[in-house]
Amino acid sequence: MFKLKLLAGSVFLASAITGCGGSSSSSGGPSTPPEPVPFSFVEATVESLHTSLRTGGITCEGVVQGYIDRIEAYDKPGTTVEMRSVININPQAIFEARQMDLEMAATGIDKPLFCVPILPKDNFNTVQMPTSGGATAFAYNRPTEDAYTVRKLREAGAIVLGKANMDEFAFGFTGESSLGGRVKNAYDLTKSAGGSSTGTGASIAASFAIAGTGSDTGGSIRVPSSVGGLVGIRPSLRLVSQDGIMPLASFQDTGGPMCRTVQDCALMMDAMVGFDASAHSGQRESFEIDAPLITSEEQYKEITGIPETYTAFLEADGLRGKRIGVVRELFGSNTSVNTVMQEALDKMEAAGAILEEVSIPEVSAVLGNYASLSSYQFKRDLEAYLNAWPTSMDGHITSYQALIDSAGYLPGNASGLTYRDRDLDNLSESEQEFYDRNTIERPVFVRERVMLALENKDINGDSLGEPFDVLIYPAMTGIHTGSGSVSAGSNNRLSPFSMFPALTMPAGMATDLDPAMPVGLELLGREFDEEMLIEVAYGYQEVAHPRVAPTHTPELPQQ
Repeated sequence: MFKLKLLAGSVFLASAITGCGGSSSSSGGPSTPPEPVPFSFVEATVESLHTSLRTGGITCEGVVQGYIDRIEAYDKPGTTVEMRSVININPQAIFEARQMDLEMAATGIDKPLFCVPILPKDNFNTVQMPTSGGATAFAYNRPTEDAYTVRKLREAGAIVLGKANMDEFAFGFTGESSLGGRVKNAYDLTKSAGGSSTGTGASIAASFAIAGTGSDTGGSIRVPSSVGGLVGIRPSLRLVSQDGIMPLASFQDTGGPMCRTVQDCALMMDAMVGFDASAHSGQRESFEIDAPLITSEEQYKEITGIPETYTAFLEADGLRGKRIGVVRELFGSNTSVNTVMQEALDKMEAAGAILEEVSIPEVSAVLGNYASLSSYQFKRDLEAYLNAWPTSMDGHITSYQALIDSAGYLPGNASGLTYRDRDLDNLSESEQEFYDRNTIERPVFVRERVMLALENKDINGDSLGEPFDVLIYPAMTGIHTGSGSVSAGSNNRLSPFSMFPALTMPAGMATDLDPAMPVGLELLGREFDEEMLIEVAYGYQEVAHPRVAPTHTPELPQQ
């Protein structure tokens, strides 16, 4: 159902584009076109795409059609692999690609994400497609504007190829929705792909697009990135606008990129960050829940200190001299994970990083005394989201009770919807105490103790040595063993509870398993210091080359 055919003029366009990029011959005669560089869809990067486009190895239309062909061949129900990671294809994608081919013939590649096919999670608003959150109840929801981040990605040149499947309503780590079914792991089709940004993780791991977006409330970018061998960034809270992203808990929600390489995630970050004047941005002046929203671009830049570009921190020697705090207390007992993690640490040290063990003061209380807010904020935030665009066109559900009454969701989520049916203005005494503890007490308690670890100080604030640039620990302490919910552990709580940024990337492959499976490491940094995470991660990537492509979705013939 996704098939869209190439224009007959594609070969002509490739020739025209090639002619635009030629270099002068030594005799001063006509320019000599560069040798066309073929485009490989599997493990493609933004750089490899642009190289092939510039040399006439492929057209933008050919790129978009090729990824649609891969989804047709490997993702749809009834195919040999049946990944079920893509929930919808953008009917305008081919037409946008054709327009880009025409533009490139005249102006060349003039945007950082020019012709880059991306797959946002299906809780990011897109005007060209419904935004369902995976639920049949929302199958025809048509927001009238793109999410802020989607609009910014389009402005940077990206093409929204389609929408990725997800854990319905972003409720868990299973990777199943009533609209799209259960997503398979790209490395082992019998296992879960994690969640809740499941479809993005699986589709990017399987090379159905170059990059994607996910949302993370308590691990939903980092868990599927870990099990999919991807780089996933959960930005500092307030850095990325939440406007147009279907919420789970606005006090913890953020969007972020999911990619196969650090450099592609840096490019995605450049596009996704920025001041948003929307009342739904979530970009508060401070971490306090009642803080007012940032009101200007200047104030946003002053608070966040964002760099001109995150790509400036892609240093191949980025590990040299970096002080990395190894949080051993966050390592579990799984031999496969610990072996791969230790190999990664050894490679970092050999590349010039300074590794020392560090403890997070009162870490058991940091991770164990607090809880996620999705059970309290979901109803209020979802209703606000559903009422943010007119209903005259799509007639979508706008009340929580109407959603419950619709039964347009997995039967297993019925109890979850009932459990989250809370009125924040009428909480019981015990419920109010819980809410205050996790919105007022938690941020202060957790941030102070994580900062003590980063500053290398004990609980009394006394120095234990030089400060660390980042902390490191396993993204997940175990290897998932089944097709159901991934047992993610509690390490993923550090970032949302502190509101500090975290980057998950492959540490390497657990080769003692059959098949070998990715093991993810997580880097945690200071608030709004995403550039340090990118620099350290890129340094490790260039030293270790830890990502290995899955084998179930190879190049298609004659691509």
